[in-house]
Amino acid sequence: MKTLIKVEEAAQFALSIFLFTQLPFAWWVYPALLLVPDVSMIGYVMNPKIGAFFYNLFHHKAVAIVIGLLGFYLGNDFILLAGIILFGHSAMDRMFGYGLKFNTGFGDTHLGEIGNEK
Repeated sequence: MKTLIKVEEAAQFALSIFLFTQLPFAWWVYPALLLVPDVSMIGYVMNPKIGAFFYNLFHHKAVAIVIGLLGFYLGNDFILLAGIILFGHSAMDRMFGYGLKFNTGFGDTHLGEIGNEK
């Protein structure tokens, strides 16, 4: 993956941390919840198609933004937190080369195959 894309994702991850600091939660809440979206990988127990659907649902930045905006609009810090965590987690994953999944298997992503050297 290009360095420029990694820098962009790092900046979005930093943005999620900044947005979190504007919420009334203890500092440890962010790192405690950061890996929760990976629970969506449980869909791969059924098959790659279901796994990819649930993984992508919980790792899509547009979904994260909609949830965050809904929380902001409703004045609900918990919903806003969920959107920020989803956004931050997605940016962190992409920073490390993990992209949205294709139905063909977990390692087949929109950023290329996971685990293959370029």
